[in-house]
Amino acid sequence: MISYQHPELPPISLRMGDADRLRNIAEAASRKYPETTDFLAREIERAEILPDERLLPGLVTMNSEVTFRDDISREERTVVLVYPDAANVDAGRISILTPIGAALIGLSAGQTIEFQTPGGRWRALTVLHANPPRDDRR
Repeated sequence: MISYQHPELPPISLRMGDADRLRNIAEAASRKYPETTDFLAREIERAEILPDERLLPGLVTMNSEVTFRDDISREERTVVLVYPDAANVDAGRISILTPIGAALIGLSAGQTIEFQTPGGRWRALTVLHANPPRDDRR
């Protein structure tokens, strides 16, 4: 899933609680969404795992509000990254089990990731801003 423009994936970080829950979700959904859960599982494995109390500014975590740019269409979008049961595309709440959700988790503001969707299309997303979940804001 690596392109020739960016031969290496950007470093990512996950909070310990997110990583544990995401592993379980990826395993449980692996038959229904095999490509996306494989991608998510690889992202979890390569991530630096941080203590839950360590809050990094601009880090995309579960339930954080993220503004990103699609580097192909140049469209900017703001969403909240959520667990599957809270997803509502019309309300801007995207599931971690979507290709975009799996790509955004663990990135920090300014980072770009390129990935291939299950349909074979290449996407490149750049995180512009990430705000912590409302209950984590200080």
